Amino acid sequence: MNTILEVTDLHIEFHDSQEPFVAVNDFDLKLSEGEIVGIVGESGSGKSMSALAIAGLLNRKSLTKTGTIYFEDVDLLSCDRKLLREFQGDEISMIFQEPMTSLNPVKRIGWQVEEPLRIHHPEVNKEDRKKRAIEMLRAVELRDPEAVYNMYPHELSGGMRQRVMIAAAMIGNPQILIADEPTTALDVTVQAQIVELLRKINREKGTSIIFISHDLSLVSALCSKVIVMQNGNIVETGTSEEVFNNPKEDYTKALIAAIPKIDLS
Repeated sequence: MNTILEVTDLHIEFHDSQEPFVAVNDFDLKLSEGEIVGIVGESGSGKSMSALAIAGLLNRKSLTKTGTIYFEDVDLLSCDRKLLREFQGDEISMIFQEPMTSLNPVKRIGWQVEEPLRIHHPEVNKEDRKKRAIEMLRAVELRDPEAVYNMYPHELSGGMRQRVMIAAAMIGNPQILIADEPTTALDVTVQAQIVELLRKINREKGTSIIFISHDLSLVSALCSKVIVMQNGNIVETGTSEEVFNNPKEDYTKALIAAIPKIDLS
């Protein structure tokens, strides 16, 4: 399989206080076409910070970023903002753990799902945008997508809102989908449904996925490769089978022992 994304020696350091704080240290990642990679670790391990850097969403003046993030022969870490915006939300999309903070409470669902098309594909007319939005809402298995199109976020359940976020992220048919703790606020049954939906997207569209979670049972059900992080560092990496069946590091062993298993088969 061809490598679609390669991150090398990513280092993220904050300068908000007198002493610099290293959030991510020498992070490496190779993502192949159609591959699902899981990044796991406790809160503060650096997994979400790494993902935000890949998505081009770390732009605070109080931090420094070094290393390289290559996508289509472009270093996303050093390229200009105009070029980066061409990839953001179109070739590389991201969904977050709490859609209520990502969705606009005063805009209808359809308008929000269509937004990536308005930004990246202005050639698509209003009628076709609506058609594609409804098709995506149906693709993420929302009942009565025509009705959902005209609703507001507060009228939907947490699981429905997360499906809306996935629809918005996928409407431009990105090559990479970054899912940052997308199931944390959901109950176990809905978690399993969202994981199955991501698996379906990967299988049917060939989308490469970076799945970030503190829950190893979900990662083991979805991902072919796993990166384990602690305190900004990668402590272990390997195939899911290697990491879950024969973990080398004590930290990985502790995570596996501490997290209850969920049967998603």
